[in-house]
Amino acid sequence: MTSNHTPQDTNVARAAKLDTATLSDALDKLGIAGQCYRIKPRDPEFRMAGRAWTLLYGPAGNPPGTVGDYIDDVPAGSVIVLDNGGRDNATVWGDILTEIAHRRGIAGTLIDGVCRDTHLCRALGYPVFSKDHWMRTGKDRVQVEATGVPVTIGEARVAPGDIVKGDSDGAVVIPQAHEDRVLDTAEAIEAAEEKIRNAVRSGLRLDEARKQFNYHQLQTPQNP
Repeated sequence: MTSNHTPQDTNVARAAKLDTATLSDALDKLGIAGQCYRIKPRDPEFRMAGRAWTLLYGPAGNPPGTVGDYIDDVPAGSVIVLDNGGRDNATVWGDILTEIAHRRGIAGTLIDGVCRDTHLCRALGYPVFSKDHWMRTGKDRVQVEATGVPVTIGEARVAPGDIVKGDSDGAVVIPQAHEDRVLDTAEAIEAAEEKIRNAVRSGLRLDEARKQFNYHQLQTPQNP
């Protein structure tokens, strides 16, 4: 049987197997800023991995534009990435979008800002990652400026097609141009840390195990 997975699909699957802490260490080692600062899952059980589908918000005009009816155009398996400029006074995601996204097989939602109706995303197990949650609508307060453009989430740049991974520790973005290097590095870090754990379980002192498997160099930035 032949596989219909593209190389990009394979990299999303690789990212899905890694935790954000390991990916963060790999990003640090390669000098790439991909950690989404202060972005957290609305439920610690949420996990997501997929390619970014991006949308940028701005303050509402007069007359105000729409907050967006984009959901039916987002490919299944994508992570919806909403840049609301970190606003915490107006939401851009709620229960209707959660229900539709869940039904359509969207991988999750990442917001630089806040969401609402968190009861439904938790009940459905649909991953939403944001700075916080609050109930006030963004209607007539913000509007869509553009879709399919680079955006900023928690101080990290996210371009369309970048890999987004989220888990209980937060969310990271892997730039598409560097994803093979980041994933290779993260997998090497994970393998080294597993060797350390196994060595300690076998009775080796932690400092000796760390020295043996070069623990203190795992996150050290590489020379250009």
